[in-house]
Amino acid sequence: MRILFGIQGTGNGHIVRSREVVRHLKSKGHDVRIIFSGRKPVLLKEFTDLEPSRYLQGLTFSTCEGRIRYFKSVIHLNIFRLYRDIYSFDASDLDLVITDYEPISARIASRRHLPSIGIGHQYAFCYRIPVAGDNFFTKWMLLHFAPAQYPLGLHWHHFSQPILPPIVPRSAKRSKAPKMEKILVYLPFESLPEIRALFRAVKTHHFFIYTTIEHAEDDGNLHLRPISRSSLLLDLADCSGVISNAGFELAGEALHLGIKILAKPLSGQLEQASNAMALSALGWGSVMKDLEQKAVEEWLGKPQNEPAGYPDTAKMIADWIEDGNWEDIEGLSQKAWSKTRFGTPLSL
Repeated sequence: MRILFGIQGTGNGHIVRSREVVRHLKSKGHDVRIIFSGRKPVLLKEFTDLEPSRYLQGLTFSTCEGRIRYFKSVIHLNIFRLYRDIYSFDASDLDLVITDYEPISARIASRRHLPSIGIGHQYAFCYRIPVAGDNFFTKWMLLHFAPAQYPLGLHWHHFSQPILPPIVPRSAKRSKAPKMEKILVYLPFESLPEIRALFRAVKTHHFFIYTTIEHAEDDGNLHLRPISRSSLLLDLADCSGVISNAGFELAGEALHLGIKILAKPLSGQLEQASNAMALSALGWGSVMKDLEQKAVEEWLGKPQNEPAGYPDTAKMIADWIEDGNWEDIEGLSQKAWSKTRFGTPLSL
């Protein structure tokens, strides 16, 4: 098949999980063409296997100091360019569109009446999962940002719904001897000076902080690192905990490996607030509303999680796509969860 694969560039989790699906589809002989939209992905230079690809502006939200800035987002919105990119895209020879919550590819599929498959955590919100602050407008935006004919929602637990386990790269592995004093920190939406001040005050541990800098910097118990997927996986392998915003991918990898989590959700974002609620409800992570020293110190004393051991969800999705029975999302869900310790979702 000739497949257009759209990847949302806001947040590196989209590119990490999409790469796994693309890799399996290409190994089956499919012609996969990729577009990125939103912010230009920081990690793209590491993933040369995601070619051929194009970058388009698309849609994204502006953030500042841990909050979504809606007014600023609207100011930077270029509707004319968005629709120019949609209507000028040559989709004449495509058989299928796959979107990882990417709005241009989703609308190309709709305009050209092409079958579309949505893969991502955001599509889990089509089903009955924990939702925090169920504001009508924000949930409407979440569901209509990049709609797909066949939505494959991903989540850490099935919640008795036809959703799938997270896509965890097989390269995410646990070290035999985790360093109990080592903590991985990824808070891309927070102020770096605030992050430095917070973790400098917690002298009992070493914090490996991934942020937008050019070169690594060691400052006492702070170890600042440029954003790099390969480097982050090495630190994830032997750390004793992860502190991050309440995004989906890194938390899924930590849960897969049994690493404890402290989440600070991005304020004003329904998805992250809901992720934080799910972590807390499942008893798999702690949550802090603000960057608080007391919350960090209390969390540091908590035990590790039991490893979730998620299956190779990306391969299962690629096999399902090739089989062509795209209506049977529930069957795919049942098969995927049967390979975990959580059991299969109840039949709807």
